This record gives sequence, C-alpha cells and structure tokens, in this order.
Amino acid sequence: MKEQSWAMKGELVLSCNCTVFCPCVLSLGGHPPTEGYCQTWAGFRIDAGHFGEVDLSGLNLGLIMEIPGYMSRGNWTAGLFIDQRASIYAVKAISKIFTGKAGGTTSLLSILVGKFLGVEQVPITYETKDKTRVFQIPKIIDGAITPVPGKSRDADTVISNSEYWIAPEIIVAKSDKSRLRAFGRNWNFAGRSAEICKLDWRGP
Repeated sequence: MKEQSWAMKGELVLSCNCTVFCPCVLSLGGHPPTEGYCQTWAGFRIDAGHFGEVDLSGLNLGLIMEIPGYMSRGNWTAGLFIDQRASIYAVKAISKIFTGKAGGTTSLLSILVGKFLGVEQVPITYETKDKTRVFQIPKIIDGAITPVPGKSRDADTVISNSEYWIAPEIIVAKSDKSRLRAFGRNWNFAGRSAEICKLDWRGP
C-alpha cells in the first residue's frame, strides 16, 4: 500500500516545566531538562495542511508529553487533542501523523513514544494578541505564551541552526500563564520556558 503524502503549515507553541530556557532545543542528547524530567504541552494551528486527499487546513491541535530524562532516550508518554471540527478522516490522519506512523518529520515519535494516552476531540482556540499566543482548550489547557525580547526590543530572541527537529528557528518565550488538567495531570508552568515556531512538517 502506497504511503500517503502529508503536510502541515502554520504555527506551534510549546510550554514546559523547564526554567527559561529549555536546554533540549540546543542539545537533544547532551543535556537533560532543567528539572531532570520534562512535562510539556504544545498547541498547533494548521493554516494549510493535508493527508492524501484529506484536508487538514484550519484545524487546531493540542499535545501533552512527559519525558523521564534525556529526550533522545525515549520512553515518552503522549496524549493528543484534536479540534472538534475535524472530520473522522482528519482525526485518523492526524493520529497517524502524531504517532509517527505516517513517516516524515514526526517519524521519530514512533520510536520515542512508549505510552500513548489516546485522542480526545475537543474545542480548541489558538489566537495571537500583539505578540502573545493564547492557546485554550476549555477545562484542559489555559495558556498564554509571550516571546522574550532581544537586544532590539522590537525583535524576538531566536535560536537557529540547532539540531532541534521541530523547526529550523525557535523563538525563545516564556509562559505568562500555563495551566493543564488532563489525563490525571495537574500542571502550572507560569513563568517557565516556552517556545514559538513555524509549523512546516511533511511526509513521508
């Protein structure tokens, strides 16, 4: 059976329990998270996307992850939230992408994720207010992520040319607010490390 081509373009935010700034961006294997383990959630806005003939454009997604130590050593736990507006075909496609089974950018997840908590379809909003990204899933995630200003106060602090697989450029940010209640977890990462970057993933 021929593998389906897929692509997602848009933006993503990520909020974690590291102090500012998360060392995993700079070294996937050389440094552990600042707390020795990683707890994180991510929000995705798909401006344009497809999986074969299935249109994914306009959907928002959420992801929860726990990593017990070094990112590269695996044994991750992950759970996925998909926009309630997604069709059953889009849900199946996005689930395949985020479990790494669709190949391409996310293929590593099929190796690194040891426990998958499942998929929930929920209302999700992803908004930009000035430079702050506001990501919300009612009663599950309440996040507001703001870039850390650079020397030029009008420009963001950006990390580029790292080995980080998520994106070639990462905007350094921190969480103004960051509450998560899901899958038995109750986290608050306000004031902690965060990232903003372009979403440009594809496969296989």
